Parts: sequence; structure tokens; C-alpha cells
Amino acid sequence: MSDGSEYSHVEKPLLQQLAALGWQVILGGNLGASVAEREAFREVILEERFRSALRRINPGPNRGEWLDDERLSGALLELTRAGIGKLIEVNERMTRHLLEGISVAGLPDWDQGRTQHIQFIDFQRPENNDFLAFSQFRVDEPGGQSKRFIVPDVVLFVNGIPLIVIECKSPNIVDPVTEGIKQIRRYANQRSLGMPEGNERLFWTNQFVVSTYGDRARVGTFTSGPEHYLEWKDPYPLSTNDLAEGLRKTRDALSGQEMLVAGMLTPKNLLDIVKHFVVFTVVDGKRIKIVARYQQYRAVGKAIQRLRSGKTRAIDGEADRRGGLIWHTQGSGKSLTMTFLIRAMRSDAILRSSKVVVITDRTDLEKQLAATAQISGETIERVRRAKKLRKVLAEHGPGLVFAMIQKYRDTGNAGQLGLAGDDVAEELGVLNSDESIVILVDEAHRSQTSALHANLMAALPNAAKIGFTGTPIMSAGKKKTTSIFGEFIDKYTIRQAEQDGAVVPIFYEGRTAKGAVSGGSDLDQLFEDMFAEQTPEEVEQLKTRYATIGNVLEAPSLIAAKARSIMWHYLSTIFPGGFKAQLAATSRLAAVRYRDALNDARDDFVAQLEGIEPYIIDGVEDASMDIDSLPSKMQILIRARPHLGLIRALEFVPVISGNHNDDPTWARWTDKVLQEKTIEDFKKPLGLSGQKE
Repeated sequence: MSDGSEYSHVEKPLLQQLAALGWQVILGGNLGASVAEREAFREVILEERFRSALRRINPGPNRGEWLDDERLSGALLELTRAGIGKLIEVNERMTRHLLEGISVAGLPDWDQGRTQHIQFIDFQRPENNDFLAFSQFRVDEPGGQSKRFIVPDVVLFVNGIPLIVIECKSPNIVDPVTEGIKQIRRYANQRSLGMPEGNERLFWTNQFVVSTYGDRARVGTFTSGPEHYLEWKDPYPLSTNDLAEGLRKTRDALSGQEMLVAGMLTPKNLLDIVKHFVVFTVVDGKRIKIVARYQQYRAVGKAIQRLRSGKTRAIDGEADRRGGLIWHTQGSGKSLTMTFLIRAMRSDAILRSSKVVVITDRTDLEKQLAATAQISGETIERVRRAKKLRKVLAEHGPGLVFAMIQKYRDTGNAGQLGLAGDDVAEELGVLNSDESIVILVDEAHRSQTSALHANLMAALPNAAKIGFTGTPIMSAGKKKTTSIFGEFIDKYTIRQAEQDGAVVPIFYEGRTAKGAVSGGSDLDQLFEDMFAEQTPEEVEQLKTRYATIGNVLEAPSLIAAKARSIMWHYLSTIFPGGFKAQLAATSRLAAVRYRDALNDARDDFVAQLEGIEPYIIDGVEDASMDIDSLPSKMQILIRARPHLGLIRALEFVPVISGNHNDDPTWARWTDKVLQEKTIEDFKKPLGLSGQKE
């Protein structure tokens, strides 16, 4: 940039911080036409560093160097031969090589001439690797025409292999982070312009990318859209105070770039992230690469530390102290956090032999968790029956078990545990007293009922327990929840997620005076709120008929009243923005009744739309009548009238679990195929099929 701010205020401090962390720095901008460390600008792997590092980190007999030029050339070929496929497919293959290594021919007089496995990176001993930060790293675009090239501001190499691309932008331009992201996407040919504009070879082995302007820095992968780049706001395991002291700054003066460099690019942290916190998955039919968020990395690190250092039940004498609660708000990626934790455990010398038991109470969560956990490369046991669960849990040694627990009802027997598919809940009894068992409980705030707790603790009395929840735990349930799992391991609140841009802000608006009933006076108030139009005699009859909280909340009259309120609120407030809506009901019966009541409320709204007097419509259209002067309900109707066709077609679909005692008319709402289609349809934009609304 002409003002020099890009280098002096962004790139230079970044390189200085990296150097202080142990990175060697090459200032490529000072080299002129020299390619430095390469024979040509088209090369992206620094071959001499690569060969030297691999000889060092893969010792042979008597810890000496044994890899010759031929074997090293074969290893280099594995990272420079793309084969067939898109960039994401090539990157996935290369990443697998980086994580797992490759096999090469052995020596005749060593290990009986067997094939030997070599690593590209020494993850166990970070200090054994070569770390290089190369500024202004020019790469010629394909085709051999040196007039077309890209120059990322900083490329980070480990053992000569490019893993990170960083784009630095001047803080004096408009929206510098977004400009940096656009540049990175151009370098990686990810803008879908129909023609190449960068060099994908630089991204074959890339693990994540960074766009920074100093004050703020955001991280993503080459598949990330601009909205998916997020800041890294914690230098864990270094404290923010220690980071500030090391940089001779106050805590408030730390920049986003300094925080990201300390948290992600400290050599040990970087290798940890590459090995355990980068995953490939499919979203909306597209294969993408994801790097962890800072709260996921921090939570896993703290959980590993507690699992390693916490006291077992036998040592403590009262309870197992190796677990705890991870409270990360909805939308923060809890299933991926669980996956990252499992991967990290499998690399830990103490924890790698643990049996991991994952407990969830919803089918979709089980599928999601199982799919993401497959990334750990481990065989997964998905258990649906108590008989199989007994067998799997009783087996000693490592394993990864998923058990989907039915939603609980207090049957008076705290030893009952219902598994999906079981007609009756069965007691498991003591199955395994090993200490090398870790139970991961999803949605711990509701899965920690006495039934689950008693049964699992009886079956696995010496296991460590970690609970995950995305819902704030109210004081009434906090003591019980922490008494089961232990103290909090990590917290990431909805306000933090909103500030990070990880979730959109959520606004709450109360629609009635009471949403739950805790006593007789509340029950009276609820009736007064919801049945205000009834006579006192009719209200008393209703109280007699619906004497319990469950019956009140399932009462057809109450549901009908709420459905009318919901319909008007949705069509006046949510619908105009083009949004759909979800409704959580107190029970399956209530869900089905809400469906019928919402249909009636929609039909009533449509009837009122169709019944608007023509003179009102004409007056609003020719501006002889001010719409704001009309009653509020008429204003809503007038504004909704252009969308009559879409409103008439609105559907309300219950998604509920099934039971053999169900009313036969509920069958379609429990059908799994229909439910999956309903969920996929719900994700699509609001509108009539084949018609834009």
C-alpha cells in the first residue's frame, strides 16, 4: 500500500511475534527476483528443508538417519502429485498423508527388511520440526507464464510444507478483513468465476487461512465463505494476562492479530490444531473443510487436562473428579467439540486406551455425532437395545460407543434406562468397574435425570463423566447437574457467540403472563390469561377437567388460543422477513393438537383476508386512505394480502417420536422418512414451489 501501513502495522508485527515464538523468518520482499529456497517460482514445497526435516524426524537403526534421496523423492511425490479430483479432494488426501504418514521401502538389514512408516510432521515433539514464515511468497500461476503470479503476504511452512496462508491488509481501507478473504479465495480458485485465477497447488496441503489487518484477524479454511471466518479470541493455554505481559502491553491493548498468533500459531498449538481440530464434512451436499473455533480448542484442552489430572473415585473416596460440564451455547458446534475431544484423547498416552461412551437422547443428534466422530478413524458401535448395551459396556479395553436414550419419564424407579427401540426400560446392573471409561453426555441439562444418572453410575461406577449443554442451567437444576458431572470445565455463552458472529442475536418476546405453572396461584393466572373470554362458570369447569399442569398445557382450548396468537404474531412479525418458524410443544399430544389448531388459525386468517371490504383495499391502493390510520389488525391484514396464496399454502408438520400405543392417525408424524424430508424442506427458502413470493 502507498502509505506503508499494510507492512508496518500488520505484516511486520506479525512476523516479529512469530519470530519470538520460534519461527524462522524470510523476508521474501527483499529478495527481488530470487526464488529463495526453490529452483523456480512454480514450486510450493521447499525441497531442501523438506528432505532435511524428514531425515531428522524419521530416525533409523540406532537413531541415525537412513532415508536416502530415492525414498525422499518418493515421499515428496506423494505431496506434489495431485491425481484426479477437485481441490477439496486433493487437500483431503494430502491432509491424510500429513496426519498418518506413508510407507516406504525399508532396509535389508533392519527389521527384517520390512516396509517402514515415516511421518511428514513430528506431532509428538513439536521442537523437532522446522518452522518457517516466508513473507511475500510468490507462486507463478499454472501454464509456465511467469507474468501471471500470486503473492500471499505470509505463508507458514512446517518441514518445508506450506500449511497456512495469511493475507495482511491495511487498516486504512474499507472492510480490510473482507478484502483479505476475497484475495485468499482468489488465490485458491474458490470464487467460481469459470476460469483459474490463482494457484491451487499452494493449497494442496493447506490447513487453514487467516485474513488480518492487525486490530482484527479472522480464520477459516479455503472452503469457507466470508461469513464463516471468525476471530480467535483466546491464547489458551497461555492466559491473556501472560500474553499481554510478554508483549509488554496492557490486556485491553492486545490486538486480534496478536491473540490469534499466540493461540493458533505457537508451534505446539499449531500442530495440535492440525492433528486434532481440522475436519472434513458435508454441508448442504458440499464437501468442506472446517477448523475449530477458539472455544472448542480451549474446552477440549481443559477437558483433557482434567481427565489426566483429576482424582478417580477410588482416590477421592467420594466421587470421580475427572469430569465436569462444558456449557457452550446452541450453534457453537458441540458435536464437533465432542469429536475433537475424542481425537485428542486418542493421541494422549494416558487416555488413548479409554472406552468412550456417548449418550444422546435424539436420533438426529446421534446421527450427527456419529458422522462427525467417524473422522477420528475409529469403529463406532451404535447401540439401540439394552441387551447389546450390556454386552458392549461390559467389554474391557478401548472403544467408541453411541447409545441413544429415550426421553425420560419419572416412573418411580430411578434404575430404569430406556433405549431407543426398547418396549420397556431395563435395569443394566453393574457392567464394568474399569476406571478407563469416559462417558460423554449430550444435552446434559435434560439427560441428567435420576433415571439416567442412577443407571449409568450403577453400570459404570468408576467412569469419568463429561456433560455437554447448550442451554443455560437454571439454579434449580445447576446443583443437581454439577453434582453428577462435576464443576464447569468451560463456558461459552450466547452473548459471547453473538459478539463473535457465530450466531445471530436472539430476541425474546413474552406472549402471555405465565408460560409455566409452579403453584396454585400461577395456575389461576394462566387460566385468567388464556381463557379471559370464558365466563367464571366455564373457567371453573375447565379447572375441574384439566387439573394438572400437563393437562392444562395440552388442553385444546388453551392450544387453540395460543395458536391464534402465534398465527397473528408470525404473519405480522416473522413472515414479512421471509422466515419460517418452529414451535416446541410440551408433549407429543400437544404437538399434534397444535398442528390442527394452527391449521384452523391459518384458515381463519385467510377468511379475514378474503373478507376485507373492497372500499378499504381501493382506498389504500389509490392512497386516499392512510393505512396507518386503520386498526392494527386491519393493517396486518392489508400488508399480508399480497401473499394470500402463500399464506393459504402454509403447512404445519409435527415431528414426534413413535410408540406402539400411539393413535393410528399419528403414524405419518412419526415416519422417519417423512421427518427427514420435512427437515430438508424446512431448510429451503420460504415460498411456493416453482414460484417466487
